[in-house]
Amino acid sequence: MSEWKKPMSEIIIGKGRKLKDGKDIAILSFGHPGNFAAAAIRELKTEGISPAHYDMRFAKPLDEVLLHEALSNYGKIITVEDGTIIGGFGGAVGEFMIQHGYNNELKILGIPDRIVEHGTLKQLHAECGYDAEAIAEAVRIMLKEKAAVLS
Repeated sequence: MSEWKKPMSEIIIGKGRKLKDGKDIAILSFGHPGNFAAAAIRELKTEGISPAHYDMRFAKPLDEVLLHEALSNYGKIITVEDGTIIGGFGGAVGEFMIQHGYNNELKILGIPDRIVEHGTLKQLHAECGYDAEAIAEAVRIMLKEKAAVLS
């Protein structure tokens, strides 16, 4: 039986946390899909791919210190959320990038701006393109594009 009881600790509003260092690309997660990002990272590790992972925790206020760190160290950024991609966390990251003059490549994963059919949560996460498989594939595609440019 796993130990689920943990001591309480304060979470400071507007502060995220870096969960994992990586190379070439960073995944910024918001909310429950951070678990999907962690699963994708485990899968990618078997392929020799090592993304960084930031649990941003808050969409407002954004952790500007953590964002500056991620955007300064990684040219490619993927945001993952279980909210709408229009006007959501990923959009806030994009606005932050523009405001501060960053030109990183940004891919936003989340709920698309269309009608989403009914289904199980697992089916809906896959349909919306932010389950572990979709995150891993987004990383592969972004890194493949980098490799193609370098060739």
